[in-house]
Amino acid sequence: MVQVAVAQFAPGQDKAENLRSVARLTARAAALGAGVVLLPEYTMFTAPRTDDRYVKAAEPLDGPFVAAAAETARREGVHLVFGVNEETPGGTHFTNTLVALSPAGEGVALYRKVHLYDAFGVRESDVVAPGPIEDPRTFAVGGVTFGLQTCYDLRFPEVTRRIADAGAHVVLLAAQWVPGPLKEEHWRTLVRARAVENTVYVAAAGQAAPSGSGNSMVVDPMGTPLASLGEQAFEVAAAEVSASRVAEVRATNPALALRRFTVVPRG
Repeated sequence: MVQVAVAQFAPGQDKAENLRSVARLTARAAALGAGVVLLPEYTMFTAPRTDDRYVKAAEPLDGPFVAAAAETARREGVHLVFGVNEETPGGTHFTNTLVALSPAGEGVALYRKVHLYDAFGVRESDVVAPGPIEDPRTFAVGGVTFGLQTCYDLRFPEVTRRIADAGAHVVLLAAQWVPGPLKEEHWRTLVRARAVENTVYVAAAGQAAPSGSGNSMVVDPMGTPLASLGEQAFEVAAAEVSASRVAEVRATNPALALRRFTVVPRG
């Protein structure tokens, strides 16, 4: 059994201030007994629009932001997962990357967002390069396997299905779920649906206002919210997850075993 925390805040354009928020929220989560702490998408840098400012703020994964976050992971003794804008060759785009660090501060998994947010009046692809389609990367803590996905991926059920197929018991979903008409309802509905249809936990950490809709939560494999936040600007929620609970639910609801289709990349 592992305690998982979702940390909700509103990152800005000051990367040093964002790092201070990471340190404070991680310490708060560790005090609750969390062994895995999930922060939102774009934890490193968030501006009002996804534009060239993100490109200029981008860093390599061995840059100062990830190094400072690694020190926080070491200090608090937790697995720390957070979103960065990763530098790419050419200087015109960056990748929207989710990084998982061990309590030793070492990288144990990463995910570069595949589905770009070209919807609801936003064009992420103007400055974001899509990640490669590859086998999901996972990491294990206390006998529980964790997989990674990011924000807009939530609207594509195949993403979560592939993570479940890779053996994950828990999907860690980092988001900047942009506010808009019915967007909070979409978020709550889809997070729970991905948990139910894949019989996995979904731990979802979203940015708070003004850039995000909040509502971070941890949902169990039957779709029940175990811990949740509302609109709070700077808060942590935590819940216990276990491989045995996933096995129990799958014995009752063997949907993955009974399905007749697999997921095949489109390209």
